[in-house]
Amino acid sequence: MAREEDARDPRVYLAAERTFLAWIRTGLALMAFGFVVARFGLFLRELAAASGGSAVAASGYSLPLGTALVLIGVGVTVSASLHHVRLIGRINRGADTAGRPSLLGVVVALLLAAAGLAMAVYLGSGQTAQVGLSAIHKEEFFGMKSGDGIISKPSRHSVPETLDHLEAALREKGIKVFARVDHSGEAEKVGLKMPPTQVLIFGNPKAGTPAMLAAPTAAIDLPLKALAWQDADGKVWLSYNDVEYLKRRFGLTDDMVKGIAAAAPLIEQAAN
Repeated sequence: MAREEDARDPRVYLAAERTFLAWIRTGLALMAFGFVVARFGLFLRELAAASGGSAVAASGYSLPLGTALVLIGVGVTVSASLHHVRLIGRINRGADTAGRPSLLGVVVALLLAAAGLAMAVYLGSGQTAQVGLSAIHKEEFFGMKSGDGIISKPSRHSVPETLDHLEAALREKGIKVFARVDHSGEAEKVGLKMPPTQVLIFGNPKAGTPAMLAAPTAAIDLPLKALAWQDADGKVWLSYNDVEYLKRRFGLTDDMVKGIAAAAPLIEQAAN
């Protein structure tokens, strides 16, 4: 009789109700998080499409993973409801409910652990970062500026010194330097003032020829160019064409621009 009276204590019912409401909140949180994950993948696709790129495969896992989290949230809500009804029935019958592990809690924990591992693998693959860099301003990640297919990296040197470093690195790799154009110097000759601005023109026929054979109009952007310039705040930047932009502009493949892409690390190194 004492056990039955203890079971019918209002505090027991209130504790069961609090547990039930906690599971409801957990289900709602899972559904909301799943929606965010699913929409994030669509957001990346829209960014890639807006920038002229193709659909991004790296975001393909977001939709199924987000949908799975939403379904887990629905399952948690339904299971918690059924469990609460059964629990109240057991309490009313005076049945012993102590010492029983929460099966629902264990199942949800295991499912969330599996989802967490999947997300860790997805993020660890580096694909998400690659998508972000191709679609969003790169200064958010590496202090770079990008726009209209141009990547700009801050330089710690003056404009002439920056191109001197780049020219030395190119010659060391056997890449031919065709010319250096001093725009600010030419402007000064005609009585005009212009912040230091110089362009280095360089290339390797073995690297550029395959691209021009596939798309003859690519010759308008080849040989490659690197622009060292000083902004209004006195900061020096080193700018060059994004290889992804060249691929989209002329419909080139990775193999066609493989040799061209090799110049990017040399350009970025010159700014350090």
